[in-house]
Amino acid sequence: MELKHLIIEINRSVDELDYVKARKYIEDNMEVLEGNRTSLKSNAREIMKFVKERVNSGIEPISRQELAIIQAVNTYANKFDLRGIKTVLRDKAKVFQREDIIDFLNSDAKTILESLGVIKKH
Repeated sequence: MELKHLIIEINRSVDELDYVKARKYIEDNMEVLEGNRTSLKSNAREIMKFVKERVNSGIEPISRQELAIIQAVNTYANKFDLRGIKTVLRDKAKVFQREDIIDFLNSDAKTILESLGVIKKH
């Protein structure tokens, strides 16, 4: 992808509040964007800073599939649908073993997953 087109796409994604798409573009093109930070909007620069810090600390980026799993658990937790949560956990329990996943859970999901013993209490 051409640099100019890439910067336009990232800025458009940030304007549309599609931060996942912007984050993915930034992750895939970190080296190219490093020298052209000034062309990005401030929100895009903050996403780039966040991604860079996480990469430097050794934390693996969260995939869209993992975000979808987390969103499903959050939705089930809001409805207090334990059957739905247990179904997701049966198939995708590995996702919740990562420490950084807890930041993406809402308070209902944290409480339920802590009581089920899936995540550690903080």
